[in-house]
Amino acid sequence: MTRDFRELFAQADWFSPELNRDWVRYRNDENPTGVCWHVKSENEAPVLSVIIPTADADRGGYFIKLMDSLSQQDMQDFELIVLKGDKRQGRGINICAGMAKGKYLLTVDDDSSLPDAQTFSKMIKAMDEHADIGMAGGNNTVPDWATPFVKRVMTQVPRRSWEPVSEIIDSDLAEHPCLIMRTALFRKVGGENEIIPRGLDPYLRQVFREEDTRVVVLPDIIYHHLPPETWSGLLGQMYRNGYQAAYANIHSPEWVIETPAEHGDFTLRVPLWKRILRFPLNMLKSLLQGKWLWVLCETCYAWGFLRGWIKEK
Repeated sequence: MTRDFRELFAQADWFSPELNRDWVRYRNDENPTGVCWHVKSENEAPVLSVIIPTADADRGGYFIKLMDSLSQQDMQDFELIVLKGDKRQGRGINICAGMAKGKYLLTVDDDSSLPDAQTFSKMIKAMDEHADIGMAGGNNTVPDWATPFVKRVMTQVPRRSWEPVSEIIDSDLAEHPCLIMRTALFRKVGGENEIIPRGLDPYLRQVFREEDTRVVVLPDIIYHHLPPETWSGLLGQMYRNGYQAAYANIHSPEWVIETPAEHGDFTLRVPLWKRILRFPLNMLKSLLQGKWLWVLCETCYAWGFLRGWIKEK
């Protein structure tokens, strides 16, 4: 079955979704505003449910290109559930997951790019063959068509891109822009945290690990998830990240989790005082390595954190 998702999107019938999600552990019912678009599979119980939370179903043209990527996937036994307009990304994903009928959930950001037509089939195969994996991500790489500015950001800023792995590896770099999970396990752990404004990825990875299931990055899975394309967009994002990090440290320190830039084991939580002390050392290290762009990003992050700490304390 071949489907033209670009055409289906042009004819999309948006509706207000049911908000029943009693399995959510940390639920936020304040001002839900999203509307939903649901493209069902031919099968009543598809293998895969693809979930896309989005602010505007546009994202500067990335969304429609993503629709083309869905049309090109060689595995079409999936339903698509899009939630548009909810400011809480975690809630949007949970609402979609409440509707999902697939054995697996696959989240994709509205500005993700999927260059490989076998992405879905490869990820499903890995999950079928490795029952100990609960969550698996792909490899975010720098596309040839990116602007010089974006390429520099993705090579200097930690976690923005990495060398694709050659084997399945336990990793903290499994992220929402291209992420497959077992639906039953997602609901068992309580789904996304709808309370926190920042840190959805590390929270979800950790509750999966607490179920003694692996969180991994898969080989041969490539996607592109780009940073903002302008200085103002990039530095503004870093400022907001810093502000929200301060908010999280004040109001929900139990959910502040380390986000290493490398695969493998890591220390889950580091005291705030130690993170503050290491920050200027990391900036100095980056400066000595010639990563001046990352130093500017860290400066804006620090300014946002300071402002957030003063205003939210």
